[in-house]
Amino acid sequence: MRVAGEHHRTVRLAGDVVRVIDQRLLPWRFEFLDLASVDAAAHAIREMAVRGAGCIGATAGFAMTLAAREADSWRELEKLAGLLKATRPTAVNLAWAVDRQIEAIREAGFDRRVETAVMTAQAIADEDAAACEAIGRHGLDIIRAIAARNPGRPVNILTHCNAGWLAFVDTGSATAPVYAAHAAGIPVHVWVDETRPRNQGARLTAWELAQEGVPHTVIADNTGGHLMQHALVDMVITGADRVSRAGDVANKIGTYLKALAARDNGVPFYVALPSSTLDWSLRDGVAETPIEQRGEGEVTHLEGVTSAGVVEKVRVVPEGSPAANYAFDVTPARLVTGLITERGVCAAEEGAIRALHGKTA
Repeated sequence: MRVAGEHHRTVRLAGDVVRVIDQRLLPWRFEFLDLASVDAAAHAIREMAVRGAGCIGATAGFAMTLAAREADSWRELEKLAGLLKATRPTAVNLAWAVDRQIEAIREAGFDRRVETAVMTAQAIADEDAAACEAIGRHGLDIIRAIAARNPGRPVNILTHCNAGWLAFVDTGSATAPVYAAHAAGIPVHVWVDETRPRNQGARLTAWELAQEGVPHTVIADNTGGHLMQHALVDMVITGADRVSRAGDVANKIGTYLKALAARDNGVPFYVALPSSTLDWSLRDGVAETPIEQRGEGEVTHLEGVTSAGVVEKVRVVPEGSPAANYAFDVTPARLVTGLITERGVCAAEEGAIRALHGKTA
């Protein structure tokens, strides 16, 4: 996508380093971070300098090129791969990318590990970008149909967290249909949940949409239900960090509540994801999805810019009050209107998902 009119990808190789956009600095500063070691890449993923399912997967894929250079044995390579996989437990794209690298290197032979890792990492990134572009085309059909039923006004779309370009390699998942509709001249307006505790909606999604000139409004997380009650939301589109084969969706904490409000108000609730986010080993997403718990400081403190232009953190919780920080929740398939993938749109149920992916039971 574009920043100040210039096209960028979130992650790429730059010589012998992995270059990523440091998302911790947005929207205050747009800067790149060069990762020269597996330890540096693991730290960047863990501390959310890079975040979002596709971006984490692509970064891990590129980090395996660093692992291939650092390792002088299979045992060492697998140890470094395990270090990357342990950084964030919920997003399945990370483990998928690392495992794909290990398999590719195993097939090519250890002596060809570096060149194989580079080719595989680039393929993972290119496929992620192509998948998101296809998600945009398929989602555009849904938005176009809603627009046709409501001539003369924009399609109001509510999203949660950041499943945009910053969360993938390019274009994004939940935002891809929005960008496609905007490019096609269909009037759209996006309600952007702030997405506590890290405010990825207010800080990242709003920044992205502004760069592309897409009309949007930032709202407090608890506003969505009210907007739906008053017919101010035409559809919800979120991303996903892991989707079970039955269609249960793990996504940023608060997604489940949006799905409940959408169901109560007859608002279609779509989830956009590349097929790499499907976890075919998972049957019951609610019971089986590992839910990451992060440090309480993300809840007890907020970061922003002071009137003097200085970025500072402030405490918003009384001293001594403990905080819990569940990073994700799971929306049961029964609340999901449909899954928008690069292969097309399908119902959130196992038979439909398998049929779309050509898998037999």
